[in-house]
Amino acid sequence: MKNNVTIKDVAKLAGVSISTVSRVINDSKPVTDEVKQRVLDVIKETGYVPNPLARSLVTKKSKLLGVIVPEVSDSFVNEIVNGIECVTKMYGYDILLANTYSEKKQELKSIDLLRAKQVEGIVMISWTLDEDHIQSINNSGIPATYISKTAQTFDVYTVSTNNEDATYDMTKYLIDKGHKEIALIMTSEADTILETERRRGYERALTDNNININPDIIKYGNTDYDSGYRVMTDLLNEGIKPDAVFVTGDEAAIGAINAIFDKGYNVPEDISVAGFNNTKLSKMFRPKLTTVGQPLYDMGAVAMRMVIKMINDEPLEEKKFVLPYEIIERESVIDKK
Repeated sequence: MKNNVTIKDVAKLAGVSISTVSRVINDSKPVTDEVKQRVLDVIKETGYVPNPLARSLVTKKSKLLGVIVPEVSDSFVNEIVNGIECVTKMYGYDILLANTYSEKKQELKSIDLLRAKQVEGIVMISWTLDEDHIQSINNSGIPATYISKTAQTFDVYTVSTNNEDATYDMTKYLIDKGHKEIALIMTSEADTILETERRRGYERALTDNNININPDIIKYGNTDYDSGYRVMTDLLNEGIKPDAVFVTGDEAAIGAINAIFDKGYNVPEDISVAGFNNTKLSKMFRPKLTTVGQPLYDMGAVAMRMVIKMINDEPLEEKKFVLPYEIIERESVIDKK
């Protein structure tokens, strides 16, 4: 049989109407078992593959889900996407992935593209979510869940961890290891709820342990390696050599470690370094990185499961789903006591 088999060919070979073949494929209306089996046998013999667009017009379901990411190569992002992909496969969906390079114009364009492709739901991962993103997806009528530093600002479905408590606990961990001068390198310069929560957790831990807050050792950068390297280099160039540095992103923390080595110091003997996220990079780099463990895979899985529940009109227990974190102890922090 020719490769470009059509539904018309299947109907002719099975001796039924095109609409009957459509009913069998889409399970939309009952047909007799004998007719159903005859159609299925012809489909198997010919290798016929239903046109997904035509099928979606009948079932009103495309079985496609959209995922918008700021940078597909980012270790934080790809671990979340792994969790997303697992759930989509489990429920028989396929993914359309839109990589936006953190450009707002491209993010809005991706929303329009996914809408045109008739996706049934969207998970949006964005470093900086704003009202335009929310409005665009709301206008599409497509169920969506968000994973973003700024998502907590909006009345939307989100997945996150408790960032204030996580930052507090890591700062307290460093204090308990005998560190008193603890620099904080934030991986965003934006004044977001997430950054506010993280700084508040850090400052609360210092205050609770009778350590003065020094604004000169609170620095801002971005999530990438180069930013961590640059900010740490600037800190050391200012003549500041802290006991420890807490960087709120693993990739930037690794950049900070290399900057410390390049300035002639050792990690953790001279300066301890802690990160945030527990990405795969954190255990591949030497010294292995002590970090806050966010369940990134689970965040992706939960976000997509929330979307599928919305598609199926199933109840959701929470609108803002908060997952647990843990302190992962490795080699980059020394006990100075």
